[in-house]
Amino acid sequence: MSDVLYDDLLRAALREDLGGAGDRTTEAIVAAGALGSATAVARQSGIVSGIEPFVRTFILLDPRIEAQRHVEDGDRVEAASPIVTLSGPLRSMLSGERTALNLLCRLSGIATATRRYVDLVAGTRARIVDTRKTTPGMRALEKAAVRDGGGRNHRFGLDDAILIKDNHVAIAGGVAQAVLAARNHAGHTVKIEVEIDSLEQLDEALAAGADSILLDNFSIEALREAVERVAGHVPLEASGGIDERNVRAVAETGVDIISIGALTHSVKALDIGLDILA
Repeated sequence: MSDVLYDDLLRAALREDLGGAGDRTTEAIVAAGALGSATAVARQSGIVSGIEPFVRTFILLDPRIEAQRHVEDGDRVEAASPIVTLSGPLRSMLSGERTALNLLCRLSGIATATRRYVDLVAGTRARIVDTRKTTPGMRALEKAAVRDGGGRNHRFGLDDAILIKDNHVAIAGGVAQAVLAARNHAGHTVKIEVEIDSLEQLDEALAAGADSILLDNFSIEALREAVERVAGHVPLEASGGIDERNVRAVAETGVDIISIGALTHSVKALDIGLDILA
């Protein structure tokens, strides 16, 4: 991923932490010319993601810092495994430590959670995808973390596909009307997905010519019925109320896609620390 996609985010995060006076603690204790090295080390097992923005955070702070990567994004690490070793000015390493680790820990947490879901549905046709429930400003990084975990990305924003939600349906006056309005507005390359919450709406969506259908908060039995009715004519996406306890059952209904907002909106960070070796 090009650093142009996240440099502004990293600079803003560094400004937030450094404030107007800089790192008072480090400047008081560490000599200005002190050099050394530091290694980011996993404290628990998981999937790594975010190595590039982690390193880039330090380089933006001090271009003299160099990095040696021990693993790549998407790799599994065990507790005590080294991830990246930095070398250069110690002041800059300490000043950038928290900002860089916040990113690496969160993104690795997303990748780790995604891999768990992917493993749980292994052997079925279902693909695990994310949603737009991302941290503001971090969407590109968080969606990259989902890919590092073996998942796939849903739309990145409002502009790259049409997804008709329940409020759109209510305003349009029904599923068919909403799909027709979208079809009349969209170009021929734009896919139209419609969210439904009943089997009756499923028939409307199929008749209206939706390109794919999102089954929102369907029971397992209703998902199976929807899969039978559609018979592979359009992709079916299941969403709503899906977690690690029921994702396998959802996948075994035969749906094509399972979207999970929790991958990005409520994931637990992976525990990673930075050990200074002065």
